[in-house]
Amino acid sequence: MITLLISMALLVLGYIFYGGLCDKVFAPDSAALTPAHSKKDGIDFMPMPTWKVFMIQFLNIAGTGPIFGAILGAKFGPSCYLWIVLGCIFGGAMHDYFSGMLSIKHGGAGLPDIIGEYLGKTTKNVMLVFSVVMLMLVGAVFVYSPAIILGDLAGDGSSKAVLIWVFIVLAYYIVATLVPIDKIIGKIYPLFAVALIFMAVSLFICLLVKWPAGVPEVWDGLQNRTPQAGAIFPCLFISIACGAISGFHATQSPLMARCIKNENLGKKVYYGSMITEGLIALIWAAVSSYFFYAGGNVEMGAEGVSSAPAVVTTVSKHWLGAFGSVLAMLGVVAAPITSGDTALRSARLIVADAFKIDQTPIAKRLIVAVPIFIVTGLLLWFNVADASGFDIIWRYFGWANQTLSVFTLWAITSYLYQHRRGFYYLMSLIPAVFMTAVCTSFICTAKIGFNMPQSTIPYVAGFAALSALVLFVVLSRKLKRTE
Repeated sequence: MITLLISMALLVLGYIFYGGLCDKVFAPDSAALTPAHSKKDGIDFMPMPTWKVFMIQFLNIAGTGPIFGAILGAKFGPSCYLWIVLGCIFGGAMHDYFSGMLSIKHGGAGLPDIIGEYLGKTTKNVMLVFSVVMLMLVGAVFVYSPAIILGDLAGDGSSKAVLIWVFIVLAYYIVATLVPIDKIIGKIYPLFAVALIFMAVSLFICLLVKWPAGVPEVWDGLQNRTPQAGAIFPCLFISIACGAISGFHATQSPLMARCIKNENLGKKVYYGSMITEGLIALIWAAVSSYFFYAGGNVEMGAEGVSSAPAVVTTVSKHWLGAFGSVLAMLGVVAAPITSGDTALRSARLIVADAFKIDQTPIAKRLIVAVPIFIVTGLLLWFNVADASGFDIIWRYFGWANQTLSVFTLWAITSYLYQHRRGFYYLMSLIPAVFMTAVCTSFICTAKIGFNMPQSTIPYVAGFAALSALVLFVVLSRKLKRTE
């Protein structure tokens, strides 16, 4: 519990000081017209109130990541606190801030265009395909996971009940993806964000009141408490993504880059929403540590429970009561749904930008969106038809998500190296090298990858990190540095 309080304080300090440094380095121009004004079209580009932009950005990036990811990460032990705090301050929040601000700088550009601007046309084309595929994976995952929860809450939990909710959620996605951003997303997202924040605050108060004994602290040791979940490196850094750093966020930042009124608001919207997500991840990490290692599962009569959705349901019912648990579950259900529809909206905009298809007429929005929904539907069918399909897609999504963050971090590094003097590029270079090592070693040693022996992890990670550094040094000599 002491670790939780210290970690939360560090995140707040990180927002004030390191977030301030990021803002100083980028140097936003308060007099510049943002895309919300210069490209206003009433569909995707339109100025919105700052509080609403923050809430939408927060809910867009949240998904189930800071909840389910933190629960899975807590199984590794107190090391999860370190990753959430350090990853969020120096990795995720910095990553979200610069990717969002670069989108504003380039007229609301999507992630592939930003990557292409700083890493070259070939990389842009690769990222165009990669990001659209990943966004469709997000859409599929975030249709199926809330459908499971809703099937349990409003049905008998059978496959038929889940399938009905799959169709309902997918139908909502289709509508939300096509209509102007202020019609649905701008109206209901702030309410869902409040539900998600209410859940986290309620659980935090319960932790303070109960002050449960036996919750592992960082100084109790950073050893892996669940070796069967995989090695701490790299598995912890894949399991906890949205609460620390997530490439998916960089695909969502352009949505709000097209709605933000002033560049000076970037720190609050981008860095602030990631810090908020980190706070939620910390709370769930503490709750899960109590559940798994301090007798919480015994107290709640759930000794055999280990899956993330089951932990959420069990804890919410026992700690928050009937009314509180309904609001808590609303937050848990709303988070993936609202990330899923904006993922497909981002996919539509990325494809439209790539082929220069005007998105003002509804007919042209349909031309882009229909193929995306067809592919997402096929991925969903794979989920429903095969019980193991969801697990397989989720693992690939986790790796793809972090791999996308790698490319975003390298694009940010290129930007900082070229346009900011001194050694400010180290702000993103160090996380870029680290995440390159994480993603490479994971795909090489995971069962869904090349299944190499676990003993090779240090060598694969070291080789990947060294190769990335050497490549940066070689390429940096070709880049012209300007202020």
